[in-house]
This record gives sequence, structure tokens and C-alpha cells, in this order.
Amino acid sequence: MSVKVVLVDDEDLVRSGIRMILEADPEIEVVAEAANGAPVVELVSRFAPHVVLTDIQMPGVGGLEVTKRLAALPDPPAVGVLTTFDVDEYVHEALQNGAAGFLLKDTRPRDLVAAVHTLAGGEAMLSPRITRKLLTTFSSGGGAAQSAKSKMDQLTAREREVAVAVAQGSSNAEIAADLYMSQSTVKVHIGRIMQKLDAVNRTQVAIVTHDAGLA
Repeated sequence: MSVKVVLVDDEDLVRSGIRMILEADPEIEVVAEAANGAPVVELVSRFAPHVVLTDIQMPGVGGLEVTKRLAALPDPPAVGVLTTFDVDEYVHEALQNGAAGFLLKDTRPRDLVAAVHTLAGGEAMLSPRITRKLLTTFSSGGGAAQSAKSKMDQLTAREREVAVAVAQGSSNAEIAADLYMSQSTVKVHIGRIMQKLDAVNRTQVAIVTHDAGLA
């Protein structure tokens, strides 16, 4: 089954390049494109993509608003934000709004393809290096830290181990190997963690875990 993707970027050349890279993979299909976020909800309703890749800064409806609108849907696609900077405040806000991660526009083609498959599989697409830099740069501190600690107190010891591994950028396969459990069990734990932390994706789990001082 093909991974269906919607591309949102105001630069025609960027969209064309990304489409060409992604569709070189026979398992990925770019089903629609848009120059800003205005039609994205309609496109998602029409084409039911697994992944939406969106730029952050665009005329009209930008990427931050896209993440908000899609997060409000009953069964939203995974959202990856495209940026020219490895860390900026827009990316952090997009993650808080429900984006599953971000990648740089100069990402190598094979890594872009891998990122889309990762998103479609329900995992975040932040590398450990970028995850650490992002969370360190934008750690909330103060009241947010106390709130995060209270949320983490709801987790079992095993769930805390899984949450820390998620915050460190580990994939389900890596968590399963490190903690000696099956990948299906890891998925069950992550689902429970997200519910208890009121997180919509793995990246928000990472943010809460980091703010609690555990990552």
C-alpha cells in the first residue's frame, strides 16, 4: 500500500524537487500540492493522505496554522514541517501544535524518503541530535517543569523508561531491543503514555519528559 503525501510549500521549485525525490520511491505517492495552507483541510478530506509535509513560513495560511487545523481533525495525518533552520521558535510551536517532527530542506534525498516512511509508521522523524538540540533550546522550565513532573508521576516505572527512550530519539525497534520487549508492546506503552500525558504524538511526549528533567 502506497504512502500518500500532500506537499505544502509556496516555492514551486521546492515542491517539484520534493515530489520528484519522493515519487522515485514506488511506495510513495504525492496525491496533492498547495502553495499555502488554505486548502489543506479540504485536500486531506479528499485524498486521505498518510503524511502532510508543510513549510512553516508561507504567505496566507502558514505552517503553524496548518498544524493546528490538522490536529483538530478526528483522524489527522502525520504532519512534518519543513524548515531552512535546524532549530527555531516556529518549529517548536509547530511541534506543540501536534506536528510529528521536522526536517531541513537540505535533507539528503534518501533521508527525506525514510522520514516520510517513518511518519507514516506513526513515529517522530527527529534524529537524536536534533531532538536534543531542540528540547534543550526550548525547554520551558518553571511552572511547565512542575506540570510535566506531575504528568510523569502518572506513569508506571516501565512507561517512564519508554518515555525517556522516546525523548532520546529512539525508534520503536530500538526501544524494544534496549528494554527487551516486542515492538507491539512498545506501541501499547506509547499509546498509554500519550493518553496519560495528554500528548498527541511522540514529540510531545519527548517535550514533557524533557521538561520533567528526565531526558
